[in-house]
Amino acid sequence: MKPIRLMKSFVTVGGWTLGSRTVGFARDMLMAAYLGTGPVAEAFLIAFSLPNMFRRFFAEGAFNMAFVPMFSKKLQAKEGAQGFASDAFSGLAGVLAIFTLLGSFLMPALVWLMASGFVGDARFDLAVSFGRITFSYIFFISLVALLSGVLNGFGRFAETSFVPVLMNVMFILAMVLAHHIGWDMGYALSITVPLTGVAQLSLMLYAVRRAGFRLQIKRPRLTPELKRLALIAAPAVLAGGVMQINLLVGRQVASFTESAVAWLSYADRLYQLPLGVVGIAIGVVLLPDLSRRLSAGDEAGGRDSFNRGTEFALILTLPAAVALVALAHPLVSVLYERGAFDAADTKSTALALAVYGVGLPAFVLQKVLQPLYYAREDTRRPFHYAVMSMLVNAGLAISFMPIIGFLASAFATSFSAWVMVMQLWRGARKMGDAAKLDARLLDRLPRIILACFAMLLVLAVIYQPLEEMITQQSWRYLALFALVFGGMTSYGLAGLMFGAFRLNDLGRLLRR
Repeated sequence: MKPIRLMKSFVTVGGWTLGSRTVGFARDMLMAAYLGTGPVAEAFLIAFSLPNMFRRFFAEGAFNMAFVPMFSKKLQAKEGAQGFASDAFSGLAGVLAIFTLLGSFLMPALVWLMASGFVGDARFDLAVSFGRITFSYIFFISLVALLSGVLNGFGRFAETSFVPVLMNVMFILAMVLAHHIGWDMGYALSITVPLTGVAQLSLMLYAVRRAGFRLQIKRPRLTPELKRLALIAAPAVLAGGVMQINLLVGRQVASFTESAVAWLSYADRLYQLPLGVVGIAIGVVLLPDLSRRLSAGDEAGGRDSFNRGTEFALILTLPAAVALVALAHPLVSVLYERGAFDAADTKSTALALAVYGVGLPAFVLQKVLQPLYYAREDTRRPFHYAVMSMLVNAGLAISFMPIIGFLASAFATSFSAWVMVMQLWRGARKMGDAAKLDARLLDRLPRIILACFAMLLVLAVIYQPLEEMITQQSWRYLALFALVFGGMTSYGLAGLMFGAFRLNDLGRLLRR
């Protein structure tokens, strides 16, 4: 079976994710310009978050964490992987069909759970109407996530990473068309959501066939292997539910402040860029690779994969976190402030972005540490850790809401992410050599931190002459480019000078 080229796969997934996030920014810039942070924007963002929340619950956050290791091991041993995948696909489709119908019927209750602050104004009714249109997306995107797991098990990552690009392109076309024809923008966006799901599922089915893997759609049945899958997935399902409670708490806190749901959503999109490019790339690639290595008894290879994944994450994530905190205001101003999105929206969104930036390394490190557990089919301990993280998140969000308002949601999210990392790290100490940091990572970590400090100093120096240009319509993009380029260049040079990385590292990574 073809081995997974770890670092090349990181770059492949990260590159496509960067493309998706770039197109996603164009989507969000149009949405900010057309809808701003008004009632229609908030209602749509809540409606769209519902299928995405349950998608993480059903597929990416739970089902796939159990499915991918089992599927990868069956591929490795050539033990009926195709039949297992067909049974899993059919079973998941049956559950999703029922859940989709139930969720659409109970939409008022779901919107109330997400944003009870909407009750009594136009946002609530709009969110219910939009939600009933968008909720079927969960059926399509959850099956897409399972098919992505199949392709990832084969070491094929490009097709799965392209799927979000397709969605964002369709959103952009829908908004441009709605604006040109004069359609209601909220309903145009809502109708586009399930259409993107159909397109994404069609693409993934085609990609799976191209890989020479034919799924047989059959009547769902509970086979012994699916029972084992369900037993392994159950704690991950519960953990996924716990993590979604964190999201519910954040949305509830925000819903009591007008426009806060939109501010947090736009800030979320910005910090999702490095999180998606680095964190998701690592999570997608590392799990099947570790599963294969541990199945083959390759502890040394597993340790090397874990350490290089961690190193790759820190090299890219730590400077990104520093930049998000230091450049929060110019980033939001240049990317979003136009049309219905005004200076007051910029200020609030930038504050939320800076707080999320502090938690960015924790969000990414979770993606590195969790595969250590899931590759061993250990889903129980991550569930226990998630419960503790949830309690911390809820306690902080509710306690700080009277003091710092909607920012309590962002603060609680970032702080609880670090609590989760500390628990995952402590739990991994009992896993033997495969979970230990090697000498190379321990040597390079302080050097990476020094390079980040050097970048911060350079940003502080060059920001002063560029600050006024950022407020001018004709110069703002050039000024932001100068800031970003200056930060990247200074970090790269400082990293080389301090030995955080070397020029020949890239070539070696791509050959891995």
